[in-house]
Amino acid sequence: MPAPRKYPPELIERGVQMVATIRHGDPGRPGVIRQVGELLDIHPEVLRHWVKKADAENEENGRAMGPETRTLRRLERENAELRRVNSILKAAAILFAAEIATERAS
Repeated sequence: MPAPRKYPPELIERGVQMVATIRHGDPGRPGVIRQVGELLDIHPEVLRHWVKKADAENEENGRAMGPETRTLRRLERENAELRRVNSILKAAAILFAAEIATERAS
């Protein structure tokens, strides 16, 4: 009788997807598996094994990223960066408006 699985299949899939997403968004980022493992409370070596297995399965099935997928991911990253910058600019505008209102009141 095989040993019971410690991690449910949904957690395995989620961990592998998170690692893949982060790697595609920031290919040079070190320690991705360790960070995702800590976030999901999965031992990093177990997660590393799952990621290698998923990578091998994707290569066997010929599911390498096509140009459309790469373009979509690049655009999603750009969109996220623009949203982040926009929120910073909004916060700065509010700060400056409050400063000007304070100066005019005195």
